Amino acid sequence: MSAEKPLPPPSFSFLVATHAAQISTLLGQTPNPMTGKTEVRLEMAKHFIDTLAILEEKTKGNLTADEAALLSAVLHQSRVGYIAAAGKT
Repeated sequence: MSAEKPLPPPSFSFLVATHAAQISTLLGQTPNPMTGKTEVRLEMAKHFIDTLAILEEKTKGNLTADEAALLSAVLHQSRVGYIAAAGKT
């Protein structure tokens, strides 16, 4: 029997949160869960940010107000984090 927690149900919010966590790790804001070390990988972080921007563009008008607000907030926070990380390198 597996001791793993059950996965949350698939949702738009979970998709955005997963990307946000990945971006945070790539910007060195949180340790890599596999290594426990922080590292900055700007090119990869930008790729995930750009992916969320495409998602925002393609889903415009089709999201709930909460989903749109979450995506907008994550994109803003990620972009600010990217600029800060890029300024340190």
